[in-house]
Amino acid sequence: MNRIRTENITVGYGDSTIIKDLSVEIPDKKITTIIGSNGCGKSTLLKALTRIISHQSGEIILDGKSISMENTRVLAKKLAILPQTNTIPTGLTVGELVSYGRFPYQKGFGRLTKKDLEVIDWALEKTGTIDFKYQVIDSLSGGQRQRVWIAMALAQETEIIFLDEPTTYLDIAHQLEVLELLQQLNQNEGRTIVMVLHDINQAARFADHIIALKDGEIVKTGTVEEVINSNVLRKVFHIDAVISKDPRTNKPICMTYNLLKGEASNEETASLHDTNLVRIHS
Repeated sequence: MNRIRTENITVGYGDSTIIKDLSVEIPDKKITTIIGSNGCGKSTLLKALTRIISHQSGEIILDGKSISMENTRVLAKKLAILPQTNTIPTGLTVGELVSYGRFPYQKGFGRLTKKDLEVIDWALEKTGTIDFKYQVIDSLSGGQRQRVWIAMALAQETEIIFLDEPTTYLDIAHQLEVLELLQQLNQNEGRTIVMVLHDINQAARFADHIIALKDGEIVKTGTVEEVINSNVLRKVFHIDAVISKDPRTNKPICMTYNLLKGEASNEETASLHDTNLVRIHS
């Protein structure tokens, strides 16, 4: 049985329900990506899975126990989350930020132990950021900063890492750099990676498992081949996609696509307005 799963969860903000009766399992030691259009509930699902926001009904189970009942410090030793936007205090160095990942293990006055310092350096080495240890984060490029945030998550020593759109605002080279790093952490360290991605081809290239959402419901979940096909993309994004195989990875790749016009059902048209109202939440 997989370590983390949901059972008929409903999640929303105020009077708006974003996710309703959703049940899904996250495969252990795999890379799972969550895809879908803006406002479909991708980020909301990620936040619920990491207890950043509460779910109104149903259960989120981690290691056989309801996540809502778990001690915060214990939970922080099991999973780490990198949100979409990260606020960094001015003047903070790389090493200082990464040291925050040791918070779940600190006692008393919160002084870093020899073990903490060793883990921090290990995380910096793993992410290729050890040379920046004493530099102010403000001086780094976007790709370098993102690797530092991942180093902080690694310093937390969790087996599960959640990332909400980790490639946002990065150029294509830095996007690839970050995704390859996550792939290495999965393959070499056995970390379970769960991330929201907007780019279909990036999701197909780096994922082992994909969850496709629309209007807070799962359209399809499964392997890359099971999800990245014209029928599923038609339902999820309302596009007519031409799918081929990536000559380097042998995985599906979206070669081109057209918007489907005049084919949306009345229900889909009506839901578009509601989706726009809650888009800020996902």
